[in-house]
Amino acid sequence: MAKFGKYKIDLKGMQVPTMRLEYELDNQFFADIDSPEVGRGHARVSLDIKKLAAGNAFELNFAIEGTVVIQCDRCLDDMDQCIAVSDKLLVKMGTEYAEDGDWVIIPEEEGEINVAWFIYEFIVLGIPMKHVHAPGKCNKTMAGKLNKHLRVFADEEDIAGVEMEEYEDLESTSQISDPRWNELKKILDNN
Repeated sequence: MAKFGKYKIDLKGMQVPTMRLEYELDNQFFADIDSPEVGRGHARVSLDIKKLAAGNAFELNFAIEGTVVIQCDRCLDDMDQCIAVSDKLLVKMGTEYAEDGDWVIIPEEEGEINVAWFIYEFIVLGIPMKHVHAPGKCNKTMAGKLNKHLRVFADEEDIAGVEMEEYEDLESTSQISDPRWNELKKILDNN
């Protein structure tokens, strides 16, 4: 964890009621985290730390903006995904490290928390569930192969010249239907 030393914060030794820290994340940060969701990216993190009235409790407010490189769900090529995340972490001192609901409890004798993994988790949670290239930006070869395999009927020719986005529009307006659904609809009509 020495590679994340600059993300270690000494809360026990904090002398002021509030403090702001700034971090610049680069490809090395994501490589060091070594997690499959995000492998590269650049982001700026602003962290505001506020000592709460209890004295041994803290509120950490994260604001993260930048771009991460993730895999397109459709063509599997890398794509840039903009992120803008605001999140909060509540920390208090205790006897041993634990996570209790909204609170992270750190050992009072240490009095330190490393926020590197929390920053990474906030970034991953800020990525939309569906991540695809903008229309027309997907890998043309892969889009062609998907187009070929998205035939509804076995004897149907390829939907020539139809981009994946157009195919989804056709599918959503029910211009292309799967005959299996028609058989199921007959069951509903009989009841």
